[in-house]
Amino acid sequence: MGKAIEITDANFEEIVSGDKPVLVDFWAEWCGPCKMIGPVVEQMAAEYEGKAVIGKVDVDSNPSVAQAFGIRSIPTLLFFKDGKIVDKQVGAVPKAVLAQKLDAQL
Repeated sequence: MGKAIEITDANFEEIVSGDKPVLVDFWAEWCGPCKMIGPVVEQMAAEYEGKAVIGKVDVDSNPSVAQAFGIRSIPTLLFFKDGKIVDKQVGAVPKAVLAQKLDAQL
């Protein structure tokens, strides 16, 4: 079963520049709304296995990536295609909203 991959400062570029759309969840352990959306991101990782890459960046452990994209509020979810940001969602939202944004990139 698919699981969201851990994205770090070290592997970020390699992951988002692949040939599949990528959903990146910027989160932190202490963030309440992040804990609400975390299980949704994990579900999507299973559902989109083979079609898209779903990953998570812990902003406390990986500050460089978060700074590079100006992440000020979490959770922030960025959608990448061909290594470029194509969509963004700030705050916890229903799974259907994230699925619609990701489906648009498939």
